Order: sequence, then structure tokens, then C-alpha cells
Amino acid sequence: MKIVQTRTFKKAVKRLYANQKQELDLAIKAIIETPNLGQRKKGDLSSILVYKFEISKQQKLLAYIYEDQTPTLTLLAFGPHENFYRDRKAKI
Repeated sequence: MKIVQTRTFKKAVKRLYANQKQELDLAIKAIIETPNLGQRKKGDLSSILVYKFEISKQQKLLAYIYEDQTPTLTLLAFGPHENFYRDRKAKI
């Protein structure tokens, strides 16, 4: 499976501490094992899936797109729930 990271995702990951990065890596591995693990969004965001998990007892969201034809996982964004969907709509 090919994994692609967007610039937005890379910037968010740079701000993490080492222990937080490990928890993010575990979430990404879970998505790789089960690509449809996230919840498909509706409306304008119908093309993305969002996986919810916790880092340091705080809920984080990971937006991604999984393409089945050519197994590709595109990691779009990562962050807290606050303004997460609004920011995704602005990027689409």
C-alpha cells in the first residue's frame, strides 16, 4: 500500500512530541490494517474518512482518503475537533 502525506498533515505532525507521534503512528497502523475504519463524512466532505482517537487524553481526528483501485492511503489532516471540518471544507 502506498502512503501519501499532504503538506497540511506534515506540518501538524512536526508539532508533536515523540510520545504523541508514537500514538499517531499506532492510529495510522490501525487504518492501514483496516482502511475503512474511519467514518465516511456526508455532503461536501463525502470523499474523506475521519478516524477519531486520543492523544494524551485529548480527542484528535485524522482525515484520510483510501483508494481501492490502486491501494493508496492519502493522509490529509490531523488535529483537534475544533474547526476541523470547517478547515477541511476550505481546502476542498
